[in-house]
Amino acid sequence: MTRRGFLTVLAAGTAQAAQPAPAVLPVRIVIDKRASLRPEQVQSFWLKLWPQAVADFAAGGVRMVSTTAEGEIKRSPGDRPIFTGLDRASLNLVVSRELPMRWDHGEGSSGIAVHYEGYDICLIALDFAHGDQVPFFSVNTCVHEMLHAVLGDIYQKRPAGVAGQMREVRIDWYATRLRLFHSGAFVRESARKYVEKLRWAASR
Repeated sequence: MTRRGFLTVLAAGTAQAAQPAPAVLPVRIVIDKRASLRPEQVQSFWLKLWPQAVADFAAGGVRMVSTTAEGEIKRSPGDRPIFTGLDRASLNLVVSRELPMRWDHGEGSSGIAVHYEGYDICLIALDFAHGDQVPFFSVNTCVHEMLHAVLGDIYQKRPAGVAGQMREVRIDWYATRLRLFHSGAFVRESARKYVEKLRWAASR
């Protein structure tokens, strides 16, 4: 091997070593069989929303490992949603048409992230969900809601007023930095801690 070849291999090895290992995030995708999703909605999720979310997180060093399950959102007599098909050791991405009225209050929200009945859930309403649109203002619905989970927002009560709005702006800021600037050190470290929390909770 020539001196130049040796230096090239050495430089490539150094660059690879300097690249931090990705955080691995387990995601369980649950399709709500009671939602009567239209074929074009299902197609949009699998061909646009989800691949875009995977790519955005990967750009920041978070690799998602997904499993798919069929489940449903039932209603209790008190109108509390009852989820089936969830996994305590994963971030559950539940795909439906709209949010339960108890959570949405008729506002037509595209998604919500909650810690509910011992499960971490990101509920995506395909009637209103969208992909990346405007940087810093309108990002992929899946990415936005999953970041609320990864960054720990779901374990806190949503603040009212300006504080609540600023929390949403913060999420879109991180989402945009992932996608456009591949800047994900904070999100990557948060994802590692989040996965440890999931494993601990599932083992109890």
